[in-house]
Amino acid sequence: MTIILILAALFALLLLRVPVAFALAGLGLALLILGGFSPLMAPQAILSTLDGFILLAVPLFLLMSNILLKGGVGRDLFGAVHAWVGHWPGGLAVATILSCGIFAAISGSSVATAATIGTVAIPEMIKRGYERRFVYGLLAAGGTLGILIPPSIPMIVYGFITEESVIALFLAGIGPGLALVVLFVIYAMIHARFMGGYTKDRPATWAERRSASIRALPSMALALLVIGSIYTGAATPTEAAAVGFAAALLITGVILRTLTWERFKEAVLESMATTVAILLIVAGAKVFGKAITLYRIPQEISVFITQNIDTPIMFILVVSLVLLVMGLVFEALSMVLIMVPVLLPAALGLGLDPIWFGIYTVVMVECALITPPVGLNLYVIQSVARVSLSDVARGVIPFLGLMFLTVVLLYLWPDLALYIPFKL
Repeated sequence: MTIILILAALFALLLLRVPVAFALAGLGLALLILGGFSPLMAPQAILSTLDGFILLAVPLFLLMSNILLKGGVGRDLFGAVHAWVGHWPGGLAVATILSCGIFAAISGSSVATAATIGTVAIPEMIKRGYERRFVYGLLAAGGTLGILIPPSIPMIVYGFITEESVIALFLAGIGPGLALVVLFVIYAMIHARFMGGYTKDRPATWAERRSASIRALPSMALALLVIGSIYTGAATPTEAAAVGFAAALLITGVILRTLTWERFKEAVLESMATTVAILLIVAGAKVFGKAITLYRIPQEISVFITQNIDTPIMFILVVSLVLLVMGLVFEALSMVLIMVPVLLPAALGLGLDPIWFGIYTVVMVECALITPPVGLNLYVIQSVARVSLSDVARGVIPFLGLMFLTVVLLYLWPDLALYIPFKL
């Protein structure tokens, strides 16, 4: 009964349009007071949360992705990929997906990936005759690769709250991320084959490919630098993010000379605003998590699940349904912060690997990024394309199906996530 009342109070606050961070913190503080606990636990929880070295990676990755966005790196990246695959069936769509995957390996941000590649790809695809809803859905879903293909901000937060290795999470995200890219590419080619209506591109000449590749070479080098330094152990995710930010400044400001002082200020201000929002949500979720832990709610839920759900597959089905419903109300990071502390003990009790569970959670959180009414990627693409939200939402439906298929593959073949970090 207590669990139902707490959830009802939380949803009521959200329906009253109280910001997620303040709804979580306020409700957590109220629970502490009503339970007879010291309210001083709230500021102590916030301080202990924001005092984490790993969280420094969040603003640094945001700065890097926004610098690349403002510096127009997406256009060069898209041009290079398009030069190589543009003549394939649905080549422009394939180039868009691959560009999203490559930019995701640089930025760690879903919104930045959708905005950067969408700004370039949407006008080009529509001009070539691709179905509009397909284009919007492709870009909204392609942007979600930003939080699955490492580096990933939600993975950093998951590792922080569960005390699991962020590097292991990054490595585990490679397999599912590539699988999702392949599924998107196959669907794009099938859609182009049977729906038609688009103008097929001519094969680029070797001179055009060489020129486009040289233009995109600094961005590719940045991706290799960030990912390579993390995976080889030369740098922590936070250090790699700092190096990536400095390299992004060098690429856009010195090599390409596309970053102006005004754009730099915009990138810094936008990164600052996003960082503050993220850290407020983290702090609010920490207070809320402290309160429900003292009320023993995670333990009760774990016991309930253990007594009523005795197989991992039933647990995954139930959790998937819960996360889908929550995705209609919460944005991605809030879901990770609220649900992981509650669900992870039960997952461990059923023998699920915590790294595997983290990747599964991130895939399900990806779905929240493209489900209305709070799917951030829907609003990004709506803003870039200047169309109705309903058109974008309808376009993502097939891609949601492909994400669910990835979850099925992940369950049937756990090594899709676990092979690289633990067996390679």
